Amino acid sequence: MSILLVTSSPRGSASHSTRIATEFAEKLLAADPSNTLVVRDLVANPLPHIDPDYATGIYTPAEARTAHQAEVVGVSDVVLDELFAADTVILATGFINFNISSTLKSWVDHITRSGRSFSYGEGGPKGLVTGKEVYIVLASGGIYSEGAAVQMDHAVPYLRSVLGFLGMTDVEVIRIEGVGMGADAVTAALAKATAKVDAVVAAGAAERVVAAA
Repeated sequence: MSILLVTSSPRGSASHSTRIATEFAEKLLAADPSNTLVVRDLVANPLPHIDPDYATGIYTPAEARTAHQAEVVGVSDVVLDELFAADTVILATGFINFNISSTLKSWVDHITRSGRSFSYGEGGPKGLVTGKEVYIVLASGGIYSEGAAVQMDHAVPYLRSVLGFLGMTDVEVIRIEGVGMGADAVTAALAKATAKVDAVVAAGAAERVVAAA
């Protein structure tokens, strides 16, 4: 199984989403030595925002692209190749101004391409990125999974919508929420997220045992 880990929090080593997502990927690797891991660190290596040359270049035949068009479309090609090669995708982000990080949004912009990751036909749009298990690891200072603040969560609904549009409908959310409510809340949030990660890893191991029986 190929695992793609995409991290995007600007908080570096202090990031809860990066920590839990990285531990998740490492546990999947430990559970099955045949697994492989590709890491896309969007903070250390941010993707460029899409520009006019990208917007025109993706609709221009490769042989007719300018040098800059080829460069920016090439960036998109690389991240798309990483996505298509993955069986499991782990997306890690902080909850920033009620949505995902801008670096992760740039990644979404680069993987959402007509003719590559989706197409239009007589029946409407069709997602071309299928057969993936996707996990969203989201850290937030407050509680947005329930209560009055649910309506302020634009991160999870957005990611579910755009991933589903591309064909990725097997999506699970691992929240690390309430980390802005004191040390005890941080400890509890991390423990809850870790328990969910462990349950996912254990379930996968059990499925492999059944498949091998």
